[in-house]
Amino acid sequence: MPKKLMWKWITIFALLILSAWLLYPTYNWYSMPQTERTRLEAERSRPKRILNLGLDLRGGSYLLLELDVSKLDKTEKTQDALQRAIEILRNRIDQYGVAETPIARQGERWISVQLPGIANTDTAEELIGKTAMLEFKTVDTSPAAEKVLSMISEADEPFLQDGSLNPVIAKELPAGAEVLKGKEAKYYVVESSVIVTGAYLKDAKVQTGGQYGYPYISFTFDKDGGKLFSEYTGSHIGKYLAIVLDGVVHSAPVIKSRISGGSGIIEGNFSIEEAKNLAIILRAGALPAPVRIIEKRTVGPGVGEDSIKAGLNACLLGFILIVLFMIVYYRTSGFIADIALSLNFVFLIATMAYFSATLTLPGIAGMILSLAMAVDANVLILERIREEIHAGKPLVMCIPLGYDKAWSAILDSNLTTWIAAVFLFQFGSGPVKGFAVTLTLGLLIGVFTSVFVSRAIYELWLNSNPKELSI
Repeated sequence: MPKKLMWKWITIFALLILSAWLLYPTYNWYSMPQTERTRLEAERSRPKRILNLGLDLRGGSYLLLELDVSKLDKTEKTQDALQRAIEILRNRIDQYGVAETPIARQGERWISVQLPGIANTDTAEELIGKTAMLEFKTVDTSPAAEKVLSMISEADEPFLQDGSLNPVIAKELPAGAEVLKGKEAKYYVVESSVIVTGAYLKDAKVQTGGQYGYPYISFTFDKDGGKLFSEYTGSHIGKYLAIVLDGVVHSAPVIKSRISGGSGIIEGNFSIEEAKNLAIILRAGALPAPVRIIEKRTVGPGVGEDSIKAGLNACLLGFILIVLFMIVYYRTSGFIADIALSLNFVFLIATMAYFSATLTLPGIAGMILSLAMAVDANVLILERIREEIHAGKPLVMCIPLGYDKAWSAILDSNLTTWIAAVFLFQFGSGPVKGFAVTLTLGLLIGVFTSVFVSRAIYELWLNSNPKELSI
């Protein structure tokens, strides 16, 4: 075997071994019982590099969110805020254990979120919708503040429908102070100025124990935040420190000593699940403005299973028909083309698994179209070889000439389709982008298998000095 041909086969076998290694986690994952997969997902032990199933194949939930642009900082542009909100939502959902969640911008202020595999959206909605603005403020314990709290306790509702404080109570409020609700139906008078915010937060995690055995959240500030926190607590010993999350006071412990090291805790009679979600939100950061869920749809497991069966059946039937046609029409040469086509499918799935791509029904359509383009390339090559054989040229010349003459047509057709796929990926979203991803990868791999792999098979066969080609 010539050295050049030997390297071609080493490359092909190396890619096959690599593909098997990349596909094993996906095979192993989907071979597990559903209960085991659910348990591993809850433990956040899901393998990273596997092929994910999209909402239309797996079932789950779809949410359309609206960013409240009226609450944005005046210096922040809406488009920048929308992009920041998308990144924060992606971080939150990824930490929740749902990998590769399609999140896309829609229009001027809307964001679509797909949650494959999550049928109960209550927890996810709470996770997504929280603004998580963490602030630390000083509790006002002056006589004037005590008088305001006394008036609040005598009033049925201190706040009006528009959220503003009752003017009679507001009149007695000390300058530079505000009234905030507490998590346990209490009210606090706090100073409006903020000591330190969640922007300085470095980490937040759930711990259990404490005085009453409830879960609590321990947090750590970065260097600058830790310095501010240490200076403040050192100079306000004996004062009450309000820990405010989204405008609600979660706890107001008394400062007993300087808190150095930039760490502290948030208590608030949390359940384990509430504390876990709050820690996720704090780690992922605060949304630039609140988001509101304006559309919510659930795709049931039954619909998902039907979609999987329909998609797989369509793939299988189309593949079998193509394989049979190539063998019947081109005989042994058609069989060689089928080998290249099979390797195309294996390489494509392995590549998608490596990139943790999400497979959807439009993605399957893109895969079928790329396989069709690969078949088309093989047909062009085989027809050119036939022409050379009919012209009476030696077999050893017919095959290289067939590949050389078909190459320009293969390149043109794949390149134009690839350019279209790139534009679909760049400007499309959701299913359109999924279609473009599988089509782009499929075209690149299809050209490789149709030209490189099938030619390597013919070159190996020509080493045996054959007299006739079955085509």
